[in-house]
Amino acid sequence: MDKQLSRPTWSRQIEFTLAGIGCAVGLGNVWRFPYLCYRSGGGAFLVPYLLMLVVLGIPLLHMELTVGQFTRRGPVHGLASVCPLLKGVGMATVAISFIMCTYYNVVITWALYYLFSSFQSPLPWQNCNNTWNTPNCTNHATNSSYSSSTASQEFFKYKMLEQTSGVEETGTIRWELFLILVLAWILIYLCIFKGVKSTGKVVYFTALFPYVILIALLINNVQLPGALDGITFFIVPKWEKLLLVEVWVNAAAQIFNSIGIGFGSLFAMSSYNAFNNNVLKDTLTICIINSLTSILAGFVIFSAFGYMSYLQGIPVSDLAVDGPGLVYVVYPQAFANMPLPQLWAVLFFFMLLCLGLDSEFAMVEVMVTSLMDEFYQYLIKFFKRKELFVLAVCGVACLFGIPCVMQVGIYVFQLMDHYTAIVSIMFLAFFEVIAICWCYGVKRLSDNLEVMTGKRANIFFRLCWLIIAPVLIAVILIFSIIQFKPARYEDNVFPPWAQGVGWVIALASIIWIPLGAIHTLWVLPGSFTQKLKLSITPHSLDEKSNMPYYERGGADAHPAISVISSNFTAPEKSPIQTNL
Repeated sequence: MDKQLSRPTWSRQIEFTLAGIGCAVGLGNVWRFPYLCYRSGGGAFLVPYLLMLVVLGIPLLHMELTVGQFTRRGPVHGLASVCPLLKGVGMATVAISFIMCTYYNVVITWALYYLFSSFQSPLPWQNCNNTWNTPNCTNHATNSSYSSSTASQEFFKYKMLEQTSGVEETGTIRWELFLILVLAWILIYLCIFKGVKSTGKVVYFTALFPYVILIALLINNVQLPGALDGITFFIVPKWEKLLLVEVWVNAAAQIFNSIGIGFGSLFAMSSYNAFNNNVLKDTLTICIINSLTSILAGFVIFSAFGYMSYLQGIPVSDLAVDGPGLVYVVYPQAFANMPLPQLWAVLFFFMLLCLGLDSEFAMVEVMVTSLMDEFYQYLIKFFKRKELFVLAVCGVACLFGIPCVMQVGIYVFQLMDHYTAIVSIMFLAFFEVIAICWCYGVKRLSDNLEVMTGKRANIFFRLCWLIIAPVLIAVILIFSIIQFKPARYEDNVFPPWAQGVGWVIALASIIWIPLGAIHTLWVLPGSFTQKLKLSITPHSLDEKSNMPYYERGGADAHPAISVISSNFTAPEKSPIQTNL
């Protein structure tokens, strides 16, 4: 425990803020946000998105950072100490991070594929004079036919993915994509294995570089014909869309996905903060910059939408663009009309690579650190070296990603994304809020904040934690179950067996919550009533050392927590700590 008593902290607090921004601002800002916005009626999505940011995003991130900084533990041990009954929530955050990292890296694979293709002249998606193009392909000529498609759409579908007509046809493995997927995992491994020597410089670069490219793209796109129509679609709400529960669920899910609530990354990072760090300042900085980036990316994407609708002679709402490939269809179309298109393409896809690596690294690190914290002795005994264990984690995740690089891969990707990023995260967020806000209590949370910063949480945060966030998440969760819509890609609705596979994927993370509760009640002494009372009793912290009693070996050790800590040996610094 001596090593844990001297837990490392960030060398400069600005590093945590920048790392938090780097973790939150990722591919989701330039891919998922515009995609959900397009599906949800453009401007109509901004209303619930901004509302969810204020009443869910900011308060819940504030809550996570406060608990992480005060307990100085990652999500598994942190949540186990505040509410033993719901210790499974911490385990679920690790599970969902691992599931997401297996398919999220496929988006990085696509970025690398486009990056390598960007060195050709002309760009392969610049015209329709290629072997994979169909007779319906259009370059710049206006075409009023609804069946027409642009060169960039056809490059994505017929050249890179070679996608099948449905999920029933698996097709063969795309060896080019598979090799690039392996390359992507090698890059991730090297990030974790070697670390980043000049962390500050890298963070400044990865934080600023995307904005330079996005602003340059916006300046170019607004000059294109039809751009105003796309921007109008983005900012003018279709109010009838607000009556759809799906829009509100998607807005809440995007806030959780983009900021990283429920995934454990920022929770773990905050545990390395100085004890008296101003949590609120970091929370507001991360949330506001993250959302502004999403909106900036929205203007860039939808101005390009307007141009595409002009080319095809159809309304923006009727564009045949859907799914995660949206960003790989719209942005390349914008490059084709810029001076030096190869340069812009290389810069943009390199930017996507940087954004993706930041987020992917954080997700893999949650898995690695949690397992090392929990089973350090066993893992070192088996693998001998920590580097080999990290290699094993990356290797297993790479294998799980193989279905996503087959010809059926886009459907597998969409299925995993739907059930993980939208379905699972809502369950996870609900139980995390219950564990911290209700079981641990808003008063204790405010007391912790006062001990650290000298100021208690204001009435807005206390109200959000106690009532608004739990009730709102519960309502969204109930309505999303009642009005659940099966996953789909373009016009293809997944068959029942595929939906079943999706629910298995969702349960792979959710199942840890009831399992953790059953285990806690099983190991606690006394009658069921006594067990239940003990299980929702938060674990006290020693005010002097900020060490949980169970880790100091005191008489007040909580039986349910002791099980977690029985095999605990303080590991050497993780890669993320080394980089700090």
